[in-house]
Amino acid sequence: MKSVQIIFFLTCFVYIYSGCKGQKPFGENFLVEQTTIAMPGIKGRIDHLDVNLKEKIVFVAALGNNSLEIVDIVKKKVLHSIKGLDEPQGVAYIPQQQEIFVANGGNGDCYFYNAHSYEKTATIHLSSDADDVRYDSTNEKIYVGYGDGGIAIIDARQHKQIGDIKLSAHPEGFQLDKKLNKLFINVPDVHQIAVADLNSSKLITTWSTGEFRSNFPLAMDNTHHYIFIGYRHPSKLVLMNEETGAILSTADLVGDVDDVYFDVSTQKIFASGGGGFISIYQWQKSTIKQVANITVRNGARTSLLIPSLSLFILAERASQNAEAQLRVYKII
Repeated sequence: MKSVQIIFFLTCFVYIYSGCKGQKPFGENFLVEQTTIAMPGIKGRIDHLDVNLKEKIVFVAALGNNSLEIVDIVKKKVLHSIKGLDEPQGVAYIPQQQEIFVANGGNGDCYFYNAHSYEKTATIHLSSDADDVRYDSTNEKIYVGYGDGGIAIIDARQHKQIGDIKLSAHPEGFQLDKKLNKLFINVPDVHQIAVADLNSSKLITTWSTGEFRSNFPLAMDNTHHYIFIGYRHPSKLVLMNEETGAILSTADLVGDVDDVYFDVSTQKIFASGGGGFISIYQWQKSTIKQVANITVRNGARTSLLIPSLSLFILAERASQNAEAQLRVYKII
């Protein structure tokens, strides 16, 4: 084996092992596995997920497969696969229109589909790398991170771009705090967290990530106005005050983190990453304490929290010996 290959594999080992400092599994009682749902033939990386709550259907952006998988979590099967996409990354369900919105990283196109016939109803072209998506159901606006630095604002009913927030580099995870009328955005390439005003679509301020790097996922406590940032270098979960940008607490985190969620009812934070664990934390009195580290398949980076159903769904990509699947847990 060439020395370069040896160095590569050692680097990968150290990187994954460093997440949660190589912890052993614990706290398995916080999640009870209900079922697994196979997604046969789905290859490569799986990106973001969303849900049609009324019909209990989960939409899975199968980036490496260039498809969107429509999965019924009651019938426990894939209902349909929308093929021919170009690296789908973000997805949102629009209940008022009964449409699915898909953001493609490859060509920058964003597609609307009828949620029942799966026919394409509209296309919005962004410059490149259409990525993470958030839907504001009250105002019927879709927010899409894209390109070398922008958040596109799209009218979900009119299928039209109506605004744009300019950033200094490509955005990753972001969240809306409608009480504060602000948007909080991870911009890892310039080591920043950007804060924008939702009314003016302008930046208010930026906060440096300091010693932390690769801030990808971001979750929010809208009641107390705190944000939870997931970093990959080092693997840390960082709690910040939304109004001041002050860091209040940190904790070790699963390696290669890609999704972080805050569950209001249990006051817990859930994180998934490629390092082979689901990390769970208890949030109390401005501190975050890890209470669980649950073993899952390596490379299972993305997930979906469904608070109203008390479900946590993990997307496990296909491996050499196992097909892609959704692993469905009940939150205890």
